[in-house]
Amino acid sequence: MPPATPAGRRTAALPPTPSQTIGPFYGYALPFPGGDRIAPDGHPDTVTVHGYVRDGTGDPVPDALLEFWQAGPDGGLTGAPGSLRRDPATGAITGRDGVEFTGFGRVPTDADGHYALRTLPATAPAGRPDAAPYLAVCVFARGLLHHLFTRIYFPGHETANAADPLLSRLPADRARTLLARPDGPARRYRFDIHLQGAEDGTHEETVFLAFR
Repeated sequence: MPPATPAGRRTAALPPTPSQTIGPFYGYALPFPGGDRIAPDGHPDTVTVHGYVRDGTGDPVPDALLEFWQAGPDGGLTGAPGSLRRDPATGAITGRDGVEFTGFGRVPTDADGHYALRTLPATAPAGRPDAAPYLAVCVFARGLLHHLFTRIYFPGHETANAADPLLSRLPADRARTLLARPDGPARRYRFDIHLQGAEDGTHEETVFLAFR
């Protein structure tokens, strides 16, 4: 409870408490079984999204953690419970049941800064006819005082991408940092996340979003 203040007197506003430096503790604290498998097991429409998280010099970030959210096949945002199921007897986290589409995933990067996610194709949120299909991404990494938000858009939706309220407001070189690209076999896409741009111009910083 704040201290009492005499009537008629005003107290100076206190500055916000600074965020704490993050990690590296993800390897044993936050990942859960099946966190990289949002698509139900054996679903014929499963796509793979993979890539690298890199710093400004292009070096991999080996202890980053990525969280993904996406609308369901019907555009719904409610998802389904089940990502963090627990064994009723032991209380241990058993992860997904392999059947329900929860719309949520959590994936750590490996020693090479690489991540991979298996999910259903992105869809636009229901009630947003102006939005293109995308995956929402949240990035945690050592040294980041605040986690970072970005999106992954996909090829094959050129008309929708061109009209999307976010992509359409960005210069072409910046919008490209939000576009995945086909990579090898069908239904496989590559999306790298650059926490900073390179001084030599070899890569742009990924566009990150602020929510108000």
